[in-house]
Amino acid sequence: MKLWNLAAVSLLAAASACTPKPPESPSASAPAVAPETRPAVSNPAIEPGVTGARQLTFSDRFIKAGEAYFSPDMKRIVFQAIEVPEGEDSPADFYAMFVCDVVRDGAGDITGVANIRRVSPKGSANTCGWFHPTDPNRLLFASTVGAPTAQNTPGYQRGTSRYRWAFPPETRIVEVDLRTADGSAGSLKPLEGDGKAYMAEGSWSPDGRFILFCSLESGDGDLYIRDTKTGARRAIVTAPGYDGGPFFSPDGKRICYRSDRNRDNLLQVFVADLVFGADGSITGIANETQLTSNEHVNWCPFFRPDGKTLVYASSEIGHRNYEVFEIELPSSPGATPARRRVTEAEGADVLPVFCADGKWLLWTGQRNETRSSQLFVGRYRDQGAAK
Repeated sequence: MKLWNLAAVSLLAAASACTPKPPESPSASAPAVAPETRPAVSNPAIEPGVTGARQLTFSDRFIKAGEAYFSPDMKRIVFQAIEVPEGEDSPADFYAMFVCDVVRDGAGDITGVANIRRVSPKGSANTCGWFHPTDPNRLLFASTVGAPTAQNTPGYQRGTSRYRWAFPPETRIVEVDLRTADGSAGSLKPLEGDGKAYMAEGSWSPDGRFILFCSLESGDGDLYIRDTKTGARRAIVTAPGYDGGPFFSPDGKRICYRSDRNRDNLLQVFVADLVFGADGSITGIANETQLTSNEHVNWCPFFRPDGKTLVYASSEIGHRNYEVFEIELPSSPGATPARRRVTEAEGADVLPVFCADGKWLLWTGQRNETRSSQLFVGRYRDQGAAK
């Protein structure tokens, strides 16, 4: 089992938006306002690559929330969070998985979220949600289903004031039908994993045929493909170091991921072409390209819908003020990719993702008074459009 140090914050890469210090709990006497009934808080400032940043989840409902993704129809969001407990109950030790509806005004602007509901079993540890590309009612995520073993407890360590992310071997990839989801273990359908090795960070290909995920079955983080048409399972990235956080490109021909290839806790961003067999199966990768190579932690890459750039988070500004950057994919081998900053605010901004039409950027941020990790959204500004 590999635990990442707090300075590198690479623990976030496996599973979440972490809070470097414990968030302040809301006052017991303060009236709770449900996030779905509260207008989103908007930041009118124009940042380099985003405008009108709005907070979507709040600390009166969630101690922390993060790693959110849009459904393909842009009507829902899946995210993981730890809820504020009722009464004198202690907060949960693990992230639960939630789904909510996206609220828009008459102009189409995202103004908030509604109908938040938990879809993971109580007591389980969960991460890495992802919607099916053609059926918005199908959702996959990683879950221990039951409580993970005590020695693999992830989360904020109250006794040491440190944060760590462990990799419970019980973590497997499951699917749930949102039409019948009731938050029970019985509502989950196993897709990958047998409870003997951590398997998570999964996503479907744009056509829904393949599942791309990370497995620790070899003792290292490797990337695998599951072909749902044939049932075949194949490792496609097995280089030394933890390779994780993979996503398909919008056309399904490439993947992006981050890697601790040098085993120095300084994650770097990679892309690679997928190699296909005559029957359309994925047989491996080719033309692996390292997009970042520096002394910073660069992680959680995500393709822009046009496939020309990807966004990622970096410690370049500081380990307590991660910011989102965008990098253009090289047009020719050996070309130096153009890179530009996207967010600019106090507090970490990480785990950026686009909606299907590329107009909105969704991320996990700490740009609020409590510095708790919460969900933010803003209109994407194309800084390369004038070229």
